[in-house]
Amino acid sequence: MLRPKRQKERVKLSKDSIQKAKKIFSYLRPYRGVFLIGWVFLVLSSLIGLLFPLLMGQLLGGEASEASSMSGLLEALSINGLNSFAIALFIMFGVQSLFSFLRIVLFTQVAENTLRDIRKDAFSRLIYMPMDFFNKNKVGELTSRISSDIEKIQETLRTTIAEFFRQIVIIIGGIIFLFILSWKLALIMLATVPVMIIVAVFFGRFIRKLSRNAQDEAASANSIIEEALMGITNVKSFTRETFMLNKYGKAIDNIRALNIKSGIWRGIFVSFIIFCLFGAIVFIVWQGSLMTQGPNPELTLGDFLSFIMFTIMMGTSFGSVPDFYASIQKAIGATENLMSIIDTENEKELLKGNEKPSITGQVRFQSVSFSYPQRSDIQVLKDISFEIQENQTIAFVGSSGAGKSTIASLLLNYYPLTGGKIVFGDTQADHIDVEHLRSHIAIVPQEVILFAGTIRENIAFGRLNASEEEIIEAARKANALEFINAFPDQLDTEVGDRGIQLSGGQKQRIAIARAILKDPTILILDEATSALDSESEKLVQEALNTLMKGRTSFVIAHRLSTIKDADSIFVLDQGEIKEVGKHEELISLNGIYANLVDLQGVNSHQ
Repeated sequence: MLRPKRQKERVKLSKDSIQKAKKIFSYLRPYRGVFLIGWVFLVLSSLIGLLFPLLMGQLLGGEASEASSMSGLLEALSINGLNSFAIALFIMFGVQSLFSFLRIVLFTQVAENTLRDIRKDAFSRLIYMPMDFFNKNKVGELTSRISSDIEKIQETLRTTIAEFFRQIVIIIGGIIFLFILSWKLALIMLATVPVMIIVAVFFGRFIRKLSRNAQDEAASANSIIEEALMGITNVKSFTRETFMLNKYGKAIDNIRALNIKSGIWRGIFVSFIIFCLFGAIVFIVWQGSLMTQGPNPELTLGDFLSFIMFTIMMGTSFGSVPDFYASIQKAIGATENLMSIIDTENEKELLKGNEKPSITGQVRFQSVSFSYPQRSDIQVLKDISFEIQENQTIAFVGSSGAGKSTIASLLLNYYPLTGGKIVFGDTQADHIDVEHLRSHIAIVPQEVILFAGTIRENIAFGRLNASEEEIIEAARKANALEFINAFPDQLDTEVGDRGIQLSGGQKQRIAIARAILKDPTILILDEATSALDSESEKLVQEALNTLMKGRTSFVIAHRLSTIKDADSIFVLDQGEIKEVGKHEELISLNGIYANLVDLQGVNSHQ
């Protein structure tokens, strides 16, 4: 199972995490030519940058003398005299600026192309994940995690890798130049490096842990916002604004505390680096000044100033390397998490069925047993068997939790069976191509979710290539055309997030129109009228009766008045079929169904 929350996991660079993160190179491969050219410009600009402290020191120290340790190199570069040094610096800045510009443009192009491919792949994996995946993982945390992980990878591909490499080049190149200038001063300067590296590793690990905890808390806080806004009607109706604010407040207080703690330790770390760095610089300046004194100085003034410039540049690089390294580690962790999503088996890989038989509407449940994967100890369906013929209507009734909606989920092959089999015609469900099977089934649920967009787009979701006339006809059959035409924009009316601008009855009729447009062989009505008022229920029921004509229909109902005419009614209790028959037959049994009828007063309406 994918775990987007990692609060209790100690994430560190391991062989496995690096192996997973390496898969990002498969996304970089199509753009490796451009990426390689970008690296060439990065190397050139970094190497040219090493000339700055050398030339600047010579410029400040006057003309290079024969005693200069770098006189041979300067002569090879044909640089001599103050004017030449200044001109060389301007030329260096110009060339370095051009190379840096080209590197940034090329790296950005590669990064954005790569991230586009990763985003597309990650969403394509998510959209095909089995239903159990979404039962185990919160949607808000998944979307938040993907978003934040993509941002980390984006910054790393664009900038962090390049800057990290640049600092390494500066450090290595600087050490070489320092030894050329003065091996004594170089050893003095390098005496502080091991200490800083050890401290950087120690602090870096601790700070990364705090940062990861803060990121996980941020993901949780985002999920609270999403849940509150998605269920805003419940929040307001129960006047739980203060409760949600307190809940969110606790989450962001945790984020604040973790980030402040992280900031304190970062401050300690940076302070330590600064103290060691500037202490080393003072000591080096002191020793270097002594080496420039006397009748036979060990260093020329120009070489000494170049040494100081190299030391300052290297000190800055040493100070920035831990942060860049930490960012790269975060990016590796982010890549690992994204690759975990991409590598998780989805329905295309789990559901191996490839047959495409004719779906006529004949369905058999043969000794079907089922438990949800995350609650394997609780049997939801126990040895269920029944058969429905073409164009028949069967209904399922029973108390909540009896297993009615689970049957609908199994018809759509959302979950693997624990036992038994479901057969469509003569073919087992797990042998049938899942897209082929679902293309012949439509469901009208109790809680209709419409997509943000227009009424036309939501109806056309049933069949994307439907004509305008077909959409209008589907709306008419669903008893929806009248209220649609009453809107100023008619079919172009925006429904709002999750259809919030429409009433419950209007949303149900849009869902029915969508199902009519799909023209399914098998229809599932999952308590489609249970949440409606009497007037809306009448209109919706009329639309449902139109929709059910000429189709095999599975009706899950709490309101028994809607299923009196069903060909068969199955009474479920604790996952078992207790009674079967038509309405009148079940009444005569004076059992569970008769009791439900009495409770609802259904017969009084006959």
